[in-house]
Amino acid sequence: MSRAVLSLGSNLGDRLGFLNSVITALRPVAVSSVYETKAWGVEDQPDFLNAVCVVDDPARDHWAWLRAGQELERAAGRVRERRWGPRTLDVDVVTVDDVRSDDPELLLPHPGTPERASVLIPWLEIEPDAVLPGHGPIADLLAALPDEGVHRRPDLQLG
Repeated sequence: MSRAVLSLGSNLGDRLGFLNSVITALRPVAVSSVYETKAWGVEDQPDFLNAVCVVDDPARDHWAWLRAGQELERAAGRVRERRWGPRTLDVDVVTVDDVRSDDPELLLPHPGTPERASVLIPWLEIEPDAVLPGHGPIADLLAALPDEGVHRRPDLQLG
């Protein structure tokens, strides 16, 4: 196991800087554009910057990708006060190879992905033929969603 798709988000502080901290630390093989989206779940908070990256490291399994994301969140000063609340950095492990997990600490593929344009749009940009295990092509999943107001920010760059 080595290849993972990670979803990145930030809506507090230096949003772009926090996303870039992941790119610097993990050196992905592919990185999407930056998108701005309204908050999901708890809506009374600032807008998010989102991106998706593909990382590859034969030395890491799905648990290692989770731990790497958690460490980057801690380094960014993330505080978990409420579910779906504001955060400096959110690193979600969307998929790792073909791994399926129902462990409460690491659900794979990441739950909610089929309904989140903020993940599917940037993922589709870098992997147009991607398939979400158990759900089908991400292009089909995205086509079934209403417009959620996910806006590409060409003025912001990662990497």
